[in-house]
Amino acid sequence: MTVAPDFRPHRVVVLALDGLLPFELGIPHRIFGRPEDALGRPLYEVVTCSVRPPGPVTTDADFAVHVAHGPEALATADTVVVPASYEPGPVYDQGVLTEELAAALARIRPGTRLAAICTGAYVLAAAGYLDGRPATTHWAEADRFQQLFPQVEVDANVLFIDDGDLLTSAGVAAGIDLCLHIVRRDHGTAVANEVARRTVVPPHRDGGQAQYIHRPLPEPQLATTTAARAWALSRLHEPIRLRDLAGQEAMSVRTFTRRFREEVGVSPGQWLTQQRVERARHLLESTGLSVDQVAREAGFGTAQSMRQHLQTVLGLTPTAYRRTFRPGGQKVSTARASRPASASARALSKSSTG
Repeated sequence: MTVAPDFRPHRVVVLALDGLLPFELGIPHRIFGRPEDALGRPLYEVVTCSVRPPGPVTTDADFAVHVAHGPEALATADTVVVPASYEPGPVYDQGVLTEELAAALARIRPGTRLAAICTGAYVLAAAGYLDGRPATTHWAEADRFQQLFPQVEVDANVLFIDDGDLLTSAGVAAGIDLCLHIVRRDHGTAVANEVARRTVVPPHRDGGQAQYIHRPLPEPQLATTTAARAWALSRLHEPIRLRDLAGQEAMSVRTFTRRFREEVGVSPGQWLTQQRVERARHLLESTGLSVDQVAREAGFGTAQSMRQHLQTVLGLTPTAYRRTFRPGGQKVSTARASRPASASARALSKSSTG
């Protein structure tokens, strides 16, 4: 990756509110604290701030955390992340900001990217940022969130939604999915995958949060499509039919499709397309194969077919994607993603529950 002489890490400011969840507070630091450029320099700088001068912030555990920065840090952010907190107050009870919180948010510069983890979306919604925009939050809060903020387009089925300069995630661990997605959006699949590997988490989780909502499930010993998925991943370059997948588990197509969706949260066809898109991204970033060759290796058959899928999911053609993210190429700034690309990212997130 070519780095400009005036290199400056992207500044992520995490807003710590009273009643915060320590686990979610740590997610941005863990994920954004890992990526480095080719010279070993951190790609992100992460700081935590409060709505008050430096000092203690309560948590939902039996300890507080000392936050070293006040609200003035928000004015320096390229990205602001709002983790969840469980402190009762006007934001959650009435959908309005306290004077203290409103004054803090007013410091954020126009064009700053905003992200919320779990019920942190309440803060963005109460501030009016999510009016007329798609958003998600923890599935257990989705109905109440929609009632409190009817102007927001709430989708309770996805793990996260990327709407360009506004991103929201489902509960708790979905914050990891969201932060990894931001790294992938900013610096490509290879960088995000390395962060995931070092953090010992999957670089991409299939399905949406609907798969975690309580519902009757088949017996564990019967509900497995693992072998079929492993079989498919080893031959993505080949045509794969639904009956071929079902045959790997000695199931009927109908039974296999039902159990696959129960386990993974998406249909077999949607999952297969997701895997092929990820394969194409990897090959475009890490090899010198032509677009036609990448299309064949990823199982799309033709360059036109792959181009349509990548355009839908990423908002980029294969050539533009390679130019943007291939190491050694000219990296395009992503301080604020274009709306067409972000809308496509939202489509990918939503397709995981289709």
